[in-house]
Amino acid sequence: MATGALLLACALLAGVAVAQRVVTVQSGPLVRTEGSHVTIWCNVTGYKDGVKQDFDWSMYLPSVPEREIRIVSTAQSDYAYAVYAQRVNSKEIFVERLSDDSAVLHITKVQARDQGVFECYTPNTDGRYLGSYSARTNLTVIPDSLTVTAPPQTLSKVEGDTLQLNCEVSRTTMQHTHLSVGWYLRSPEDAAAPPQELVTLSRDFVLRSGGPYRQRMAAGDLRLDKTSATSYRLTIHKLQPVDQGLLYCQAVEWIQDPDGSWFAMTRKQSEKTQLRIQPTDRDFSIQVSTERRSFMAGEPLELRCTIEAQNVPERFFSVSWVFSSSPVAVVGPSAVPVLGPDYVAREAAGLMTVRKESPSVHLLKLHRLRQGDTGKYICRVTEREKTPTGDFIDRSKRSRNVQITVQSFKNNTTVSLSTNSSEVLEGDRIQLICSVNSATGPLSVVWQWTDKQLTGPIQEVASVDRDGTVAHGASYRDRSRYGEIRVERVRADIFSLSLYNALPGDEGQYRCTATQWINTGTDTEPNWENIGNQTATKTVTVKTVESSFMVSASSRTPSITFGDSFDLLCLVKPRHNPRVPTSVTWRFMPSGTRAEDEDQGEFKDLVTFTREGTLQWGEQLLGLGTRTTVDRSHSNTNFRLSVTRAGRREAGKYQCTAILWRKNYDNSWSRVANRTSNLLGISVLQPESRLKVQKNNQSLAYQEDSRVRINCSITSQTSQDSQHAVLWYIRRAAGSETDELLLRIERTGAFEYGAYADEERLRRRVQAERLSPRLYALTLNRAESSDSGTYYCLVEEWLSDPDGAWYRLSRDTSGYTRVLVKQPEPQLRVDELENNITVEESSSIRLGCNIFSQSSPDSRFSVFWYVDRSDDEDIEDRLGEDDDKRDCVFSIGHDAIFGNGNCSPPDDNGPNSRFQFERTTSDQYSLTIHGARPADAGHYYCHVEEWLLNPRNEWYRLATNNSGITIVNVLQRVSTIHSVVCSNESLFYFLFFYPFPIFGILLIALLVVRYKGRNNNKSQEGKNGAPLLWIKEPHLSYSPTCLDPPALSLHPGSVD
Repeated sequence: MATGALLLACALLAGVAVAQRVVTVQSGPLVRTEGSHVTIWCNVTGYKDGVKQDFDWSMYLPSVPEREIRIVSTAQSDYAYAVYAQRVNSKEIFVERLSDDSAVLHITKVQARDQGVFECYTPNTDGRYLGSYSARTNLTVIPDSLTVTAPPQTLSKVEGDTLQLNCEVSRTTMQHTHLSVGWYLRSPEDAAAPPQELVTLSRDFVLRSGGPYRQRMAAGDLRLDKTSATSYRLTIHKLQPVDQGLLYCQAVEWIQDPDGSWFAMTRKQSEKTQLRIQPTDRDFSIQVSTERRSFMAGEPLELRCTIEAQNVPERFFSVSWVFSSSPVAVVGPSAVPVLGPDYVAREAAGLMTVRKESPSVHLLKLHRLRQGDTGKYICRVTEREKTPTGDFIDRSKRSRNVQITVQSFKNNTTVSLSTNSSEVLEGDRIQLICSVNSATGPLSVVWQWTDKQLTGPIQEVASVDRDGTVAHGASYRDRSRYGEIRVERVRADIFSLSLYNALPGDEGQYRCTATQWINTGTDTEPNWENIGNQTATKTVTVKTVESSFMVSASSRTPSITFGDSFDLLCLVKPRHNPRVPTSVTWRFMPSGTRAEDEDQGEFKDLVTFTREGTLQWGEQLLGLGTRTTVDRSHSNTNFRLSVTRAGRREAGKYQCTAILWRKNYDNSWSRVANRTSNLLGISVLQPESRLKVQKNNQSLAYQEDSRVRINCSITSQTSQDSQHAVLWYIRRAAGSETDELLLRIERTGAFEYGAYADEERLRRRVQAERLSPRLYALTLNRAESSDSGTYYCLVEEWLSDPDGAWYRLSRDTSGYTRVLVKQPEPQLRVDELENNITVEESSSIRLGCNIFSQSSPDSRFSVFWYVDRSDDEDIEDRLGEDDDKRDCVFSIGHDAIFGNGNCSPPDDNGPNSRFQFERTTSDQYSLTIHGARPADAGHYYCHVEEWLLNPRNEWYRLATNNSGITIVNVLQRVSTIHSVVCSNESLFYFLFFYPFPIFGILLIALLVVRYKGRNNNKSQEGKNGAPLLWIKEPHLSYSPTCLDPPALSLHPGSVD
C-alpha cells in the first residue's frame, strides 16, 4: 500500500507539472486461490478537474495474449462479452466506485479460467490525448489446497478437568505462503454473537490470545502447540464453566503481494466440538437396575448398582450388596469383593458373580435362582473423603429395595415341527426342523417314524440327549453309516433331521419329542430332573420317480435339405436327481429299412449318456462321427442330438430311450424304470434348384472364315459349390425337331464330342471354353455356310452331398442363337472408263485393266482380254452375251497360270509372241501388243473374275466384272527400203556387217536350227493346248541408222 501511495503522489505531482493523464492499478502478479474473493483497485490522475471518470475492465488470456475479453464497465451496462455476461449480471463480478477517479474490481468467486492479464481503461474526458489511459496487472489463480480437519464430537467435562483438542492443517501450494492457526469459542446460546478468540499462532509464528484468556495463557492454563508439520494441539487446564460452547479451529493462508502487503487468500474452519462443563458437586446418587423382577427357578439374575456423581474415578466408593438384611458381598475401592458367609460356597461353585464393571457400575449376578432367593435386594454405597485436617469421613447412601420373586419351574415349552416339503420326490432330501419354544433348561429330542395309516409299529430314527450326543435307531443305523441320515442341534432350541436319498419306504409320519431338564444340584454334583416333554408330528409323502418318469422326443425340422443341420431334443421328466440319475440313449433306423422290420429291433444305438455323465458311442455313427454332436442341459433334463451337413445317410427314424437308476446307500445301483420316446422321422431332401440360364434369343450373321462365338451365361445357381455340365446343341432347319449334340463338357472339365461334330468335320474347328464359373463359350473357327443353324446350351447342375457323392440336381436350357454364315458380298468393280487409241502399224498397243474395289483382301483374280472386231456400235450391250463375235486375246488365271480356261491367244506363242503381260500391283494389270497390225484393230475390254478360298481350302468364283471399251485403230504405213531395213535388225547386220562368203554357212545353220526347233515345239505343248512360256535372252534391237533407242522388253515367251 505504501508503494501504491508513493506512485499515486508521484503521478499527482507529474500531473500538476505537465497535466498528463496517469492510470495506475494494483501491481502484480497477484496470486489468488480458486474460489476466493479478488479485488483489484484502479486510480486515474492528471485529468480535467470536475469530470467524473469511468472505468472499463478487460482481460487477456495467456493462450491468446492479443485478444481482448471485456468484463465490466461503469459506463456501459452491456459492456461484458458473453463469457462474462452472466457473472456480471448475477453480481458475481462488479465494480465498486470509491471516488470520481478511483474504483475497485470485485470478483467474488474467482475461477481458474480468470487467470490472465487484467487491464483497467479510462476513456478520455479532456478533449485531447496526453498520457496513459490504461494500466495492466497480472492475476494468477491457483487451486485451493488448504485443508483444516478436526473430528466433530461432543465432550462432557467437569469443572477443573483438562481439555485437549487436535487440528490438522495442510496445504500443497507451490507459492511461498504463510499459515495462521487459531482456536475459537462460539456461544451456543447466542449464534449471532461473534466468536471468542482463545489463542492464535499468527503467520509470523507469534502466539497471541484473546482478551479474556490472556491471564490464563500467562498462567500456563492455555496452550497451543505445533506437534508436527500439520498438527496443532489446544490444551486448556482447569476448565471453567465459561469455557462451555462450540470450539473450532480456523486456519488462514497468507501470501505477500508485490507491494509488500499480506493478503489472506483462503480462510477455512474445522468441524465444531461441543463442550459441556458440569460444575463441581460432591453429592452422589445410587440406582439399582434389573431386566425384570419375576424369575423362574434356574434362571439367572443380574443386578447393577450405578453411582451417579462427578469425577467418580477420582473418588473412593465402597459398595455393599444386602439381601433381606443379610450381607451378600462388599466391594471396596480396590474392587476386591468380600463375600458373606452364606454365599462363599455358592461363589466357589460358579453360581454367583460379584464384580466392578466400571468406576460407577457394580454387578451382582446369581446364575441359577432358587426359591430361597426371593426377597429384597439393596445396594449401599459409602464414600470416604479426606478432610483438610487429614481425617477421613464417610458418607453413605442406600438404594431403594428391589423385590425379586422366584417361582418354582413349570414346563411351558411348545414344540413345532416343519419340513422342507410335505411331498418329496424320490431321491431328494427330507428335512425336518423341530423348534422348541420357551425352553429354560437343557433339552433332549427323540425322532420317531410310523406309517401314514398309523397301524404299524413306531420306529426310533435318532435321538439327541441334553449333552448333544446323537444316537441312531437300529433300523436306521446302516443308512446313517453311509451318511444317509443326519441329525443336528442347530441351536439350543432347534433340532433338525435330514434323510438323504429319500426312498418310497421313508413315507409316513415323523414325530419329534422334546424333553426339558433342570439341574437341581451343582456343577460338581449335578442332579438333572425331567420337568416335562412335548411332541409334534408331520406327515411326509415320498413321490416315486417312476410314476412321473416320462420321455419325449421332438424336432423343429422334420424335413431338411442336403447340407442343412437338424437338432433332436429328448426331454426327460422329472428333473435330474443325482441319487436317481437317468441314462439316455439315442437310437436310429435308416430310411431304407422296411416298415415291418421296425418291430424286429432294427434300431441301432448312436450315443448314450451314462448315469455317471459320460458319453458312450454306439456302433452306428452318423456322418462318419464327425458331423454329430451331443449335449445336455445343466439340469440333465434336455438331451440334444445335433447333426450338421446332413445327407442321405442321416435320413430315417430316431428315438431316445431312458433308464432310471437308483443309488442305494451302500453305493450299489438298482434299475428302476425304462421309457422309450415317440419316433421322429427325419427326411433329407435335395435342395430346391435355383439354376437359371440366360434365355435371351438372338440372331448373328457372319461371313465365311470368320470366328463365331456363342455365350452360355448362368445367372443363378443353387449353391456356391455347384458344378455344371454344359451340352451344346445345334438345330439345322427352322422346322426341324431333331437337335444334334455338338459336344458335352462334363463337370470335371472333360470334353466329349457328339456325332454331329464328326459328321460335319467340326472337331478341328469347334472350341469350348469356360471363361468363368458361370460363363461358358462355344467358338467355331473358320465358319462355313454349312455351319448356319440355331445353337443353344443345356446346363446340368451337380451338387455334392455331405457324403461326397455327386448328384444331378436340375437342368436348364439357354436362349436360342440363330447363326447365319454367308459368303462375302460381291464388291468387285473394274475401271469402266472408255478409251480410244490410234497407233501406227508396228507400234505397241498398251491395254490397262484396273480393279478399283474387291470383296475381300484375300481375293484373287482371273483376268481375260477380249477383242470384238465387228463394226457394231452397240457392243457394250453385247458384252458377255455373244461369245462367238469376240476373240480372247490373253488370259491369266487366279492360280497365276497363263492361258487359263478356254482362252487361247490367236497369235503365235512362245518366244515370238507379241504379247507382253504386266501386273504392277495386286489390282493393276496391263497387256501390251507389240508390232501392231491392222488386224489388231477392234474393241478391247478386260473380263475379271474374283475368286475366294473357302474354309475347306476350295476356290470358288465370287463375282465377275468387265472393264470399259478401249477402241484401237491401227494406221497402215507405206513400206520403203529405209523403213524395212531399220525395222529388221537382223537384216541390218546382215547387209552391212557380215561378208557374203559366210552366207552359205548361215544357210546350213538355219536349216539345223529349224530342224531342232520343230522337235522342241512338240515337247513344250502345255495343258489345254496352250503353249508354255520359257525364259529367253532379252531381245536387243539396235539400228545405227534409226533414231529410236534400243528397247529392252520382256515378252510373254520370256517367262517359264
